Amino acid sequence: MAIIAMTREMATLGRDVAAGLAERLGLTVVHHELVAHDIAERSGMRESEVQRFLEGEASLLERWRIDRARMSRYTAEEILELAVKGNVLIRGWGATYLLRSVPHVLCVRICAPMADRERVLMHRLGITDRGTARREIERNDAAHNGTMQRLFGIDWTDPALYALVLNTARIPIADCVDHIAKAAESTAFQVTAEARMKLTDQLILSKVHSALDRRFGSSTLAMGIDAEVAAGKVVLKGALSDQRMITEAVRLMHAIPGVVGVESRISHMAFTREAD
Repeated sequence: MAIIAMTREMATLGRDVAAGLAERLGLTVVHHELVAHDIAERSGMRESEVQRFLEGEASLLERWRIDRARMSRYTAEEILELAVKGNVLIRGWGATYLLRSVPHVLCVRICAPMADRERVLMHRLGITDRGTARREIERNDAAHNGTMQRLFGIDWTDPALYALVLNTARIPIADCVDHIAKAAESTAFQVTAEARMKLTDQLILSKVHSALDRRFGSSTLAMGIDAEVAAGKVVLKGALSDQRMITEAVRLMHAIPGVVGVESRISHMAFTREAD
């Protein structure tokens, strides 16, 4: 049940690496159109609006209108749903960051020096102006890094996010595929019951936050509700003055697929009005 999360920079031939891995390991490659479509359905936003935001192409007005915390939650939920199914290669979308702590997920970055990327893009687009190619690459890099900063507060070029960083200017595509496939098939990245449960718990926690968001609004956590998940059991924490909200939060948890139990540790705070 191989799960590979890959970040590929523009014109690094990462698409070819992904295609080679999909053929060798029998993986489904998740394209950005599918992810954007499903996030739009979850969030109730227009697919085109989600697409522009995730590609770093949203207008100033669109970025102002979008709830970044909500977008981050729905993006995380979609990626975790894909990962739980297994046998998948997820390209971009912060997957390497979101899945970095799951033991059996192999996080990979495909990169290359700017000169090589310029040459690849010039060939791909049929242009002869190296400066035009560089500007397009720099624009694309800045847009994607800006999106990851806004959603998750990360620098996607940080090598600490990855198990493997491969430079296609030095390592041929076939060898990149071989290196990644061997790592994915190694003992270090084999799925265990404990690792599977950890991934499932992350998905449940993501669904918990989404359920609370839909019911109480995006300020749920600030209002006093937080949650932890272990082995499918949800523990709600915090302090609220509204007993009905506590009851409703517990009810919502029981309706989430995969939840095997719910414990409320939310304190009920009774406020009294001081005499004038």
